This record gives sequence, structure tokens and C-alpha cells, in this order.
Amino acid sequence: MTLSAIIAANRFGLGARPGELTDIGADARDWLTHQLKGTRPVPQEVAGLPSSAVAFQTFAKALRERRHDKEGDEAENKRRQIGAMYRDQVAARYRFAIRTEEPFRERLVHFWTNHFAVSADKAQVVGLAATLENEAIRPNVGGRFVDLLLAVEMHPAMILYLDNQASIGPNSPLAQKAARRVASDRKLDINENLAREILELHTLGVNGGYTQADVTTFARSLTGWSVAAARGKESAQAGQFQFRPMAHEPGAKTILGKRYAEDGLAQPRAILKDLAAHPATAKHVATKLARHFIADDPPESAVSRLTKVFLDRDGDLPSLHRALVESPEAWARTTSKFKTPHDFVVSTFRMLDFTPQLPEQMLSPFQLLGQRPYTPGSPAGWPDTASQWDGPDALLKRIEWASAVGKRMGSKVQPLDAGASSLGDALAERTRVAISRAESGAQGIALLLASPEFQRR
Repeated sequence: MTLSAIIAANRFGLGARPGELTDIGADARDWLTHQLKGTRPVPQEVAGLPSSAVAFQTFAKALRERRHDKEGDEAENKRRQIGAMYRDQVAARYRFAIRTEEPFRERLVHFWTNHFAVSADKAQVVGLAATLENEAIRPNVGGRFVDLLLAVEMHPAMILYLDNQASIGPNSPLAQKAARRVASDRKLDINENLAREILELHTLGVNGGYTQADVTTFARSLTGWSVAAARGKESAQAGQFQFRPMAHEPGAKTILGKRYAEDGLAQPRAILKDLAAHPATAKHVATKLARHFIADDPPESAVSRLTKVFLDRDGDLPSLHRALVESPEAWARTTSKFKTPHDFVVSTFRMLDFTPQLPEQMLSPFQLLGQRPYTPGSPAGWPDTASQWDGPDALLKRIEWASAVGKRMGSKVQPLDAGASSLGDALAERTRVAISRAESGAQGIALLLASPEFQRR
């Protein structure tokens, strides 16, 4: 097996499964680029999950039951239902990640989910976070960045996470109606969260050249972007994107020096299309891709090359991802990327060809290692550099989990065979010797998982 196959499986993919290095063969780049072609059906593992509309309606029912039942049985049942929904979503995501024969494509899905992060530690988003990935990201990872951007920003998970449903234009018909009331029990105003995160995190980047005035103006344009409410009775539209013209701030808007005269829903869509094509967006996205796949401090040569492809190909994502595969910097022998807990757990299960059966079993290692799925805690997503993951306490927890895995799998898997099938010749001789001298299969597995070769990609 070649070094390029090892790099393809572990740096671009999710860690080699038994036999995968052989399947990749001598042309690793072809194996990777084949995964970028065309569209894919929704994975069977996630196809049967509740939609975002169902998740939203379940949460709305839980709120109603809480008000009416005063924390009684019905309210508790709804909360349990939402928690079970989240656990099933996590289990489905990782069952597919462990089994997929297109791990590069799946890593890209996870990358873009983290780029457009929402966090399930917000009650409204617990059942919705995974639906953003499955409904907005998976269908668009093979298309253009602008289509991915529009799908994400109009998804109910993003709108509710960043509170845009509560954003009301100060001169909108709704605000004017409220102002005519003798006493209003609700303050109507714009919310800048969505606008700020689109500019700072999703498109231009923190140094992308926008001002606070651009944030405020963009927020005014986004007023009216909301989610259809569930008001005590079943509604087919509840939980879906809804544009509320009565809440939209009227008039032309000027952002980044350009005037947008479009009305209503067309205005923010026009702004998003321009942001998607902006040179600062191209560089921001290129930098994050290079950081994720090449090095914590991404080489400027790779960033410049990816930026140019983004701009030349109108944000075509397969072209961008293909340029990443063709970047010579991505094929360096040095394994410069330290695995996040997400990478560590998935690559372990893939190497051992083991899939936990219960949702709680799938979730528990991520919680132990500090990367609870769909819960980054901020719109910035999970950090992608070693300094955030290689602290002493974090390393001790990795060793603890590696030992637990060894005890479970040590009698079922030969450690040296597992290391060879996953890392090939990249498994250092000193590690081979240490494993061969292990007192048991359990200890051998633990040594393999804790080795520097397996901890990096």
C-alpha cells in the first residue's frame, strides 16, 4: 500500500476501515475525486429521521404542555421525546460515518456543518441542529457555495439559533401598528445576530472589510426572515422558513458600498449572492479548508490557490474540493493535524469495524472527550487547531477511553493487524514493538489508539 493511500484515508477521509487502503490502491487522488462527482441520495441511516418541521412542532408542543400542565407528565414526555430525537440523530450520523465508503465526501459534510455552526445547547435547537446538516448541507455539498449559503441561512435551525424570528424592522408595518397602541407589551426591534455571523463567520470573515454600519443595515434587510409558528393546532407549514412582510424593514439598503433597491425577500437574497462571490469570502473559506486538511497554520500557497479556484469557478464546491486534493501541500508525509475528539472516535470505530448499537453508546465517547455532537457552544463552531484539544486533561481522557475500547475489543481484534490495516507503513517501528510486547490484546489496542501515529492525521 502506498503513502498516498494512507494519507487519502486518514487525512482526507475519516480513518481507514479494514481493507480500505487496498481498495484505494495506487491512485489515491482518483479515489478522492470520484467522491466529489454528482449528487447522492440521503444516506439510509438518516433518511428516516424526523424533519426540521417535525422537530420544531414537537418543541412547540412541549412549550404548550409546559404552560398548561405546569411541568406535569405531558411536558416531561415531550422533553424526553426531543432528547431522544437528538440522540437518534447523533447515532444516525455516526453510523453512516463509520460505514461509509465515501469518507472524504462525509468529512466535507462535517466540515461545512461546522462552518455554518448551530449549537444544540439552546433549547429550541436541540432537535433541529442535525436537520440543518441533513436538509441544507448534504443536498448542497456538491453544488455552488451561494446555494449552500442560501439554504443554510433560510433553515429554521439557523434562524432560531440566532433569534432572527424576533427581529422586527423599526419602520415595518408591524412596528408601526405596535406604536399606535396605547401600551405595547412587546418591544419590537432588530436583532443583529444573524447578520453579524453571516458576515463574520459564514462569508467575509472577521477581517473582511465590513463595518458595524454594514452589520446593522444587513440586519434590517433580514427582518422578516422567520419560521412559521405552530399556534395550538396542526399546520403543514409550521417549522418551515417563512418570510413575514409585515416585519420587514422597507426601503433600499447600502452594504459594502453597494445599494440594494430590491423589495422584500429579494433584497437579502441579493445581498447574500454578492457576499458569496466576494473575494474576502473566497479567502476566508479557502483558509478554513486549508487549515482543516493541511495544517493549523495553513500555507499561503495553498490558500492563494484555493482562493483563485473559488473565484474563477464561481464558488463551485466540487472544483474547490478537487483543488484541495490537487494541492501538493496536502500530501506532505508529516502528519501536522492533531485529531479532534470527533476524528479520534470515528477513526477508532472505522479501524475496528465496530458500530455501537445504542444511541447512548454512540454519544458517550464524544461527551467524555469534550466534543458533544452538534453542540459547539457558539456560532464559530468547534476549534480546528491542536492547541484547543491537546491539553493534559484532554489527553488523559483519551487514554482513559482508549483503555476502555481495548478492554472491549482486545479479544476480538489483533492490534498489529488493526494498525497495519489503518496506518500501513505509517505505523512506526517503535509502536509496533510496543504493541507486540503488550501483556494483552486490550493493552495492545490501547497502545495503538494512544500512539502519535493514530492521534494525528
